[in-house]
Amino acid sequence: EVDTVERCSGHNGTYAVRAETRDLAMKITAPVLRAARAKDDDGGYDEYTSDCPLAADHIVDALEPGTEREAPHPISLLRRAYAI
Repeated sequence: EVDTVERCSGHNGTYAVRAETRDLAMKITAPVLRAARAKDDDGGYDEYTSDCPLAADHIVDALEPGTEREAPHPISLLRRAYAI
């Protein structure tokens, strides 16, 4: 099952990693985080991903700060789902 959140992640290249714009990037990604956390209350997601690898890592980092968890690419998830 796939739940889609069609919102900006707030990453935009180096925007989310530069000290002077990091707080604003986190505000931009807040709707994505709220949607993911709402689902977590219902049992959670197994994986988080995005068509943009930087955005996916930004989202996972915001949801699980301090962990080494990485967001897989969507094609990797399809491979796993179909045992290819």
